[in-house]
Amino acid sequence: MYNLLGVKMRNIKALTLAMLVTLFGTSLALADYVMGVSGAIAKIEASGTETEGGEKTSADVTNTTPIASIFAEASDVMGTGITVGLDYIPFSADVSSSVKQRKDTETSVTSTTTETTTARTQKAQAELSQHITLYAAYDIADGLYVKAGVVQVDLDTTESLDTGSKYGNETLNGYIIGVGIQSDVGSNSFARLEASYTDYEDVSLTSSVARSGVTTNNKIEADLDVTQLKASFGYKF
Repeated sequence: MYNLLGVKMRNIKALTLAMLVTLFGTSLALADYVMGVSGAIAKIEASGTETEGGEKTSADVTNTTPIASIFAEASDVMGTGITVGLDYIPFSADVSSSVKQRKDTETSVTSTTTETTTARTQKAQAELSQHITLYAAYDIADGLYVKAGVVQVDLDTTESLDTGSKYGNETLNGYIIGVGIQSDVGSNSFARLEASYTDYEDVSLTSSVARSGVTTNNKIEADLDVTQLKASFGYKF
C-alpha cells in the first residue's frame, strides 16, 4: 500500500490550495515564476484480482496514450535552488487500451423444476481523470534535475454489467519521481525533456450487487503505475 515517509496522504486537494498560496503568495523577490504546457506519452499499467464467491481471477492491462497538462512553478525559492510546482491534466485517460468483456452463463431450476439458462455480458473499463501533481525539483548539474512529489487522481469505473452491479469511483493518492534536462530558449523561456514514474496506492472496490447464487459481493483489488516521457515548454515571468 502506498505510504510516503510513513504518512498516508488523504487530502492532496487541500495541499493544492496550500501550494497555490506558496506559489503566488510569496514575495516576487524570493522566486522566479513560470507557467507552461506539457505533452507526454504515458504507459498506464494495472494488475489486479477479482474475487467472486470463492473464485479469484487475475488480469493485467496496459494502455499507452498521449496526455497534455499545464503547470505553474516558483523556481529558486528563497535562493535555495529548489523549484516547487503544480501540474494539472485536464483530460481523462483509459486504464486499459480496450474494453474488457466476459460472457457468463447461469443455470438454475425454477419452482416447476424447469431448468433455465441465463446468459449475461459483462463489460469493464476504468479511466483516470482530474490528475493533480505537487512536486519539487532540484538542479544537480547544469541543465540536469531530479524531481519528486505527490499526486492525486480520480479513478472512474465505466463498467456495463448485466447483473446491474456497480463498482463506483475512487480517489487515489500516490507519489512521483523523475529526472529531466532543461535548456533555455531565448531569454524568458525554456524547453524540458523528462522521464518519470508514478506509483498509486492500491485500489479496493466492492460491487453493489452480488451475482445470483453468491452470498458476497464481488471485490476487485488492483495496483496502478504510470511511466511517462514528457516534453515541456515554459515561460518565465
